[in-house]
Amino acid sequence: MCSKEMCDQENMEWLQMDKGGKSCRKITKDMIIGDILRMDPEMAGVLVAGGMHCIGCPSAQMETIEEAALVHGIEPDLLVARVNAFVESKQA
Repeated sequence: MCSKEMCDQENMEWLQMDKGGKSCRKITKDMIIGDILRMDPEMAGVLVAGGMHCIGCPSAQMETIEEAALVHGIEPDLLVARVNAFVESKQA
């Protein structure tokens, strides 16, 4: 489990190192899709499975998860929850 110490950096919430030395991230709906994919390209599969089929388009480099989700009729909070579940599963 990650520590509760957090810092905000360019709309990204980074959690401090956990006991095992792994850094933990919390994805938020105001994060840019392109930035998320640069953090971990494997998140593309989670986004596509959630209905976000435009991850390769130029707009993904400047749109937030929330903006893109709303354009495609996807609930942003649900998509963020799925992405965070994926991140947490990789931390285990």
